[in-house]
Amino acid sequence: MANPTTPDWLQQRGGELRFGKDGRSASVYFAGALQYVLVPVPAKGAYACRVSETINGKRIDTGKTYKTLEEAFQGGLADLRAYLGW
Repeated sequence: MANPTTPDWLQQRGGELRFGKDGRSASVYFAGALQYVLVPVPAKGAYACRVSETINGKRIDTGKTYKTLEEAFQGGLADLRAYLGW
């Protein structure tokens, strides 16, 4: 999966997107503190993106499925943006 840059909507609010060493997960930081983790996973013959809050492990993703890992990751970012109300 290609490592895209931090989306503008996240940067504008002081957020940063960092990819894991495995290249298959990403973490969202605010003020240097880890807040959310995004992990694309296989689901129903396609992919979904698991989005979790790190402080309590609460899942905030919608469970939608996508054809590719990249689409799943972008879907996870969209779920996070909607959850945050941005």
